[in-house]
Amino acid sequence: QIQLVESGGASVQAGGSLRLSCEVSGYTSSNYYMGWFRQVPGKEREGVAGLHTDGRTRYADSVKGRFTISLDNAKNTLYLQMNSLKPEDTAIYYCAADRGHVDDLYLLIKSQYLYWGQGTQVTVSS
Repeated sequence: QIQLVESGGASVQAGGSLRLSCEVSGYTSSNYYMGWFRQVPGKEREGVAGLHTDGRTRYADSVKGRFTISLDNAKNTLYLQMNSLKPEDTAIYYCAADRGHVDDLYLLIKSQYLYWGQGTQVTVSS
């Protein structure tokens, strides 16, 4: 069973940067996909960025050019580098993972993921 632990959430001012980390353990396959999602109270959890272990990535339009998802296999850690942060980026951020393969279109769909972390809070003030 895959286990995910996020860290790196904080309070920052608009225009600032943060890097979220998600430590991954328990997987045995080299073929899987991972993503970052975020949620604010009263709203659906939305996909922010996703990637396959083959390197393919996908981003939500709202974060393209500002956020970068990456995977360090040596450290078993997924990252989300967030630059030029805006108040509307404020949310609880979750990492997610599952085994196998999905089409790129589905990397930002939460129902495609079985394993989830506990979340980390990001607050951006204006």
